[in-house]
Formats: sequence, structure tokens, C-alpha cells
Amino acid sequence: MNSRALFFSLLTLISLFVSQTAHGSPSDANNATRKFSFGPGAAAAGFTQISANSVYTETLGYGFEPGAAVAAIARTGQSFCTSDKAFYFSVALPEGNYRVTATLGDKNGESDTTVKAELRRLMLEKVKTVPGEIVTRSFIVNIRTPLFGDGKDTVALKPREKTMEVWAWDNRLTLEFNGTRPCLSTLEITRADDVPTVYLTGDSTVCDQPREPWASWGQMLPRFFKPDIAIANHAQSGEALRSSRSERRFAKIFSTLKRGDFVIIQFGHNDEKEKGAGIGAFNSYKTDLAHLASEVREHGGTPILVTPMHRRTFDEQGHITNSHGDYPEAVRQVAREQSVALIDLNAMSKIFYEALGAEKSAAAFSTVDGKVDGTHHNAYGSYQLARCITNGIAAVQPDLARHLIDNLPAFDPAKPEPVETFFLPASPQVSIEKPYGN
Repeated sequence: MNSRALFFSLLTLISLFVSQTAHGSPSDANNATRKFSFGPGAAAAGFTQISANSVYTETLGYGFEPGAAVAAIARTGQSFCTSDKAFYFSVALPEGNYRVTATLGDKNGESDTTVKAELRRLMLEKVKTVPGEIVTRSFIVNIRTPLFGDGKDTVALKPREKTMEVWAWDNRLTLEFNGTRPCLSTLEITRADDVPTVYLTGDSTVCDQPREPWASWGQMLPRFFKPDIAIANHAQSGEALRSSRSERRFAKIFSTLKRGDFVIIQFGHNDEKEKGAGIGAFNSYKTDLAHLASEVREHGGTPILVTPMHRRTFDEQGHITNSHGDYPEAVRQVAREQSVALIDLNAMSKIFYEALGAEKSAAAFSTVDGKVDGTHHNAYGSYQLARCITNGIAAVQPDLARHLIDNLPAFDPAKPEPVETFFLPASPQVSIEKPYGN
């Protein structure tokens, strides 16, 4: 049993004392900045030196994840680690938000580094340097465990969350360094308790998908924010409003939600399949969604509602047909009646898909064994949908929009980035297993 699987097997034995230790406190020594220097050169004072064979162990609490094939290189006045394939570096840390500052580049050569966190959350995209150029970049990462309520409660995780998705819930921060030539000199990791948090809740089209070729807009979203706000993705494949509540996913969010935080809510894909008396878009779903928005406000947060994006369902005239019934309209009604900000991703996705056309739109969705999944997106599709979300934020929520990166151009879903020019380094882990839900 590996260390991450063992972490979950011990959850039922964790006492209040252990929970307090895991979550830390303002005076906890774990709140000190963790500093790492990569490569063979002597580490500066206060930095821990990381060599090419520094593999993560529970005793150390830091190191490269197994399988990393890195080279440690020394230059005059600089050392770094690099590789011709993606590698992972992890640090054991208590739950919370962390500001990560990375020093990237090579004094003697070019570098190209993309950084993802936890389950492929895009943090830095294609940071390129020329020979002699050294740059620092910062971003905020949220990490969590399933525990809350002084360790007495826990999120009811799905089986996949304890295996291939374990990195989203374990007790460490994991960073993926990718690109044509990632060059990492130093890392500094500091608690960021003072920043607001954007919580995401929803289904497989929002969550952090663990493997290629699957991707969701929620895991692309961090790339478009300044390092002064955290994105905490609590969405999960297969979820509906009612199942998320019963699995205590909302309770987990409310356990840490503070005034000034935001909660972005997108459901519908799975809710529309529920049957029974009183079940329906304008009945149970609308009531439950309004209740959730009210709860967010009662806890001091600001709710933002998102209509579900369309599935890839074209008619003979090349127009998207509505596979969601009344569910998008129910979201719009709650937004109007509760005066909640609304991002109409349903409307924007129709424009986006139709701009590509019936055939070419397949390039926005995951394809496995030659079969296109009409619900779940790939990196290209989820990236464009994330840009739709940033457009919506800029239009309807100025308090959140001020945290978007400077000079972010407006996105026109009728003119998406050409498929032919889009490139995002793929993560090494691949699965043909379809996400929960449809």
C-alpha cells in the first residue's frame, strides 16, 4: 500500500488531536516558509537542497514523486533541475492556501515551463526564458483533506477519489513541472491565509480531472488569476446538487468559507436525470439551488451561479440542440429572484460550439479509442470554456474581476482560439476510464 492510499485507510482512526495537527494554527511551525534549492550548487541559507535523487518520503516530507527523471545542473551562480519530460515535486503541508514562488530559467540556455498543481490545475502556462534570463513567478494553491469539524466529520469520497484522484485530498502539495524544457532553481512556499478563496462546486465538467485526455474548465481557471486569490475546486464527477449535499461537500466548503470568499456553482448535467415526485427543474432543483445560494450568503460568501454548458448535440442545420431541458432556465430564474450574479455558460457554449461547427467541435471534447465524448472536454475545450467563465466574471462580479490577471483580453466565444494553434503540455498520466456522470 503506497503512502497516499495509507493516508485514507487511517482516516477513520484520526483523533481530534491529529486533526488539529493536520490543520495547523497560526503559531504552528508548519506556517514557516518552506524554501527549496534545486541542483548540485550549495543552497543559500534557509534553503533545503534538492538533488536529482531527492525522492519523497514520509520522513522527509518533501521530494520528487517516484518516476521523476531529472537532471541536476550547475552553472556559475546558479543551479537547477530540469527534464525532458514532466516531473512532480511534493511537500507535506497542513490544509490551507499557499503562495508558491518559483524561480525559473537557465543562464546558459532557453527554458519553457508550465506548472500544474494537485490534479492538473493550471497555474503557470508556458513561461519561456532566453539564455541568461531568470524569472520568478508566484501563484496560490489550495490544498485540503476530507476532514472538517475538528476532525469529527468527513466528506464521503467516491472510490475514485481514494485512488486516481487521491492527490486532490491528501496531506501534501504536489506540483507538476512540464514543458519542452522546465528549469526549476528554487521554490518558496508560504501560508496565504490572508487571501480570498473562490470555491468551485459542480460536476465532471467543472472538477479537477485527474488524467488526460479529460479536462474541465475549473482546473484551467487558476491560470487567469493573480497570485492574490485561491481557487479551491470542490466539484466532482457524477455530482448533482442533492448528492453533493448528502456527501457533505457543501458542509466541507462552509467549514472554511469566510467573508470575502466566493462560491461558483454549476450543476444540471446529473440533476436532470433524477426522477420521482417533486423532482424537476422548477421544483426540487430550483428550490435546492436557491437554498444553496442563501447558505453561501449566510456564511459570509458571495454566490455566483453558472448555467450548464451544452453537450455536443447538433441538428441537421448545424445548430446546438438543448439537451438540458428547463434546467438552465431554472438557474436563470434563481439568479433573478435571489439577485445572484449569473454566468450564462449555456448560452456562451452554444456560440462556441457552433463557431467550430458540427464536425470540428469534436476537437473540444475528449476522444478515447476513436470515440468522441459529447459531454466531457479536453484541454482545448476546457480552456476555451474557462475563458467564457472569466468573461462572465468580468461582466457580472467586479469584486472578483479585480483579481483576474492584468490585461486579460475579452474572449469572444464566436471567435475561439484556433484549434490548430492551441497547445498545452499534456500531463503524463492517461486514462481511458470515462468520468462519472454524463
